Amino acid sequence: MQKIILLLALLTFNLSSSQIKKKQVLLIGTFHYANPGLDVAQLNSFSIMSEKSQKELEIMSDKIKKFGPDKIFVEWEFSKQTDLDKFYNKNTDSLFKNNKSEITQLALRTAKKLNHKKLYGMNLYTSFRYDSLMMAMEKANQKDLIQRNKVVTENFEKQHNEKIRKSSLQEMMLYYNTKQSENENIQWYLEVANRGGNPDDFTGASLVANWYKRNLYMYSLIQKLTESTDNKIMILVGAGHAALIREFISHDPAFELVDLATVLK
Repeated sequence: MQKIILLLALLTFNLSSSQIKKKQVLLIGTFHYANPGLDVAQLNSFSIMSEKSQKELEIMSDKIKKFGPDKIFVEWEFSKQTDLDKFYNKNTDSLFKNNKSEITQLALRTAKKLNHKKLYGMNLYTSFRYDSLMMAMEKANQKDLIQRNKVVTENFEKQHNEKIRKSSLQEMMLYYNTKQSENENIQWYLEVANRGGNPDDFTGASLVANWYKRNLYMYSLIQKLTESTDNKIMILVGAGHAALIREFISHDPAFELVDLATVLK
């Protein structure tokens, strides 16, 4: 009898879940247009202010407008939403001419075209002790892992910088939203960082755990701030974050992913 009751409960849950209208999510992973130089890999800057890139931004934002997100989430500190609101209400022309960030150039540009009242910050900073990881590797005499870290980082830098040299902005954006790019952005954490340290030293695993924690917190904010009246949302984050958020969404019955390539075609 208990097995029958459990089976009925599961069937009821599955039926109710399947009947929920999924909210469409346009998840956009990106490189940092302004390139603040805060990442482990040192990447060249893209000419985001060029006439060609600005035209591409107009076209991309027009196509995203056609998709019609009800909310746009950006990588801005959640605790500083008031600052984001003030930033959003500054003179738009001045921002486009002087601020290179993807938040301004793509998210704000799109939100203004949609007549949104605001952007939604959902970033939560957690500790990222790269220096501690390197010291733990040195202490454990992990010479091969240190060399592997150097190779992985240099390969990523070389690949990105080569794409900057050859690609348009839209081509760059489409690449950073492919499975290949997502795998590259997660690879370092599991191949290198998670192995760092002696068997009784979890410095590397702690760094990776903090990275996952940060992304889970960000996703929690997206879930909480998406209201029942929102049918579509857009999320603009660094490609590394997008790789994990995409995985979270794939297991969330309330959301369904919409590929950037589909929107920009």
